[in-house]
Amino acid sequence: MSLDDLRQKVAFHNSVDVWISACGERGEEWDDPEGYKKFIAYLLEKGLNLKAFNLCAHEAGAVDEKKAKFVETLAQSKDADPNSGNYTIRLSSSAISAIRAYRDC
Repeated sequence: MSLDDLRQKVAFHNSVDVWISACGERGEEWDDPEGYKKFIAYLLEKGLNLKAFNLCAHEAGAVDEKKAKFVETLAQSKDADPNSGNYTIRLSSSAISAIRAYRDC
């Protein structure tokens, strides 16, 4: 699902789904936790308003094993590294532009 499609559903989304959509738009794999952490660090550096959000695998819509494992891996390291946490992101036009400018899936 593209970022534009995701935005049309609701204004705020969890960062895992945004990450997956951003990587999908570029045809890149999304299941690298280190890549996700760099993405979150980038968004914070760009000043996007991210709100911490506790997200369980089933709440993330993780019906497939790959996504569930990814969310669980992030959850295990979120205390040691805030970039592995889950956040809500408002998908405004400027936020989508910043997300699309990120090039390191």
